[in-house]
Amino acid sequence: MNREATLAAFDQQLRNAVRASLGGGRFERAGRLIRCVAPSPDGWNGVDWSDLDESTADAAIAEQVAYFAGLGRRFEWKYYTHDRPADLPDRLRAAGLESGQEEALMIASAADIPTDLPAPDGIVLRDANDDEGLELARRVHDAVFGGDHSPMIDGMRQQLADNPAALTVVVAMAGDQPVSASRIDFHDGTDFASLWGGGTLPRWRRRGIYRAMVAHRTRLAAERGFAYLRTDALPTSRPILEKLGFIRLSTTIPFTTH
Repeated sequence: MNREATLAAFDQQLRNAVRASLGGGRFERAGRLIRCVAPSPDGWNGVDWSDLDESTADAAIAEQVAYFAGLGRRFEWKYYTHDRPADLPDRLRAAGLESGQEEALMIASAADIPTDLPAPDGIVLRDANDDEGLELARRVHDAVFGGDHSPMIDGMRQQLADNPAALTVVVAMAGDQPVSASRIDFHDGTDFASLWGGGTLPRWRRRGIYRAMVAHRTRLAAERGFAYLRTDALPTSRPILEKLGFIRLSTTIPFTTH
């Protein structure tokens, strides 16, 4: 994999692009940035890409702060460490945004990831795009990450209603108990599919469920002809992904308003 070319393709195809978002939201161009406006305050509202410099950054940040405040919404500026200007994080903090936990932007060639890793004994992976499956995924995410993930699940349900081929939810079942959940988004017209989630209940970790889910979703992407997989990885999943063949190309940090 050519790292510079792949990162440039990621920016151009997924970030610097007007496209649909989860749950019926919209990505739109606003000057030299791309922002997302969700259909409700509970959806993801934020800035996903920008092309700024020292002379334009402060005004662009102030404009977005005012825009989302006018909508009565909090928003996230999804910053990547290869974004410019170099002091963009300081400028975001000066405008009142707070930084969150950093994640590794990891990308792999779909051809390099094994697709034949079986789930451990007693575990069945299920594609779960129906209402029952989405409810199982919500239960896992609530238990693993805390809080109420109903708005996220509602967004998936709406996106599936609008475009059934847009994503696949995967749930790992131990009998009738959901123990892990994840999803893959298929970005039509691009070379990329995105892996999200991968939350596993604590007592079921370190058994190979996450690896099997990555392999399963990679197979789905390869069958549709996608060349690359991307994910934003927490420190807990990064070592597993690296062993499978993912490469860290950047770091992403969320900056959010109060």
